[in-house]
Amino acid sequence: MDINLIKRLIKIVEQSEITEFSVQEGDLKVKISKNSNLVAPISYQAVPEIQTSPKVTLTPQSPGVSEQESVKSDETASHANLHEVRSPIVGTFYRAPAPDADPYIKVGDIVSAGSVLCIVEAMKLMNEIECDVNGKVVKILVENATPVEYNQPLFLIEKT
Repeated sequence: MDINLIKRLIKIVEQSEITEFSVQEGDLKVKISKNSNLVAPISYQAVPEIQTSPKVTLTPQSPGVSEQESVKSDETASHANLHEVRSPIVGTFYRAPAPDADPYIKVGDIVSAGSVLCIVEAMKLMNEIECDVNGKVVKILVENATPVEYNQPLFLIEKT
C-alpha cells in the first residue's frame, strides 16, 4: 500500500465526521481512528484475520414471555429472507444518476444481481453500487444526498 494513499486517507478521516476507518489490502490492514482513547491513531497489522463463531447465551424463559417470543420468532422468520445491501465505501449516497433524473430504484421494484441500485460519491468519483441478489426492494434505509459510512446498510432486498 502506498504511503501517499495512507496520507490521503488520514486527511479524509480528519476532514469528515467519521471517527474510525479501516481498509485491508492482502495481509496489510490499516485502521485510522480519531477522537478515541487509542494510544496510536493508526495501526498496521500484517496478520491474517481470524474469524470466531458468535457467542450464544441461553436464558430461562419466564411464563409471560412465551407470547412475545413467538411474535419475535415470526418476525425473525420473515426477516430471514431479507438481504442487506451495504455501502462498500465512505461517501455521499445518491438515488439517481443526476439531480433531475429518476431514481435507479423505488420500494417494490424487482431487481436482479448486477443491477445498479444507487451511487456513492467518494473523492469526486461516482461509484455505482450494484445489487448482489435477485429480489424485491423492501426498504431504502438512507435518504438521498446524505453521507454514508463503510459497511452501512443501504437497502433491504427480499430474496426471490
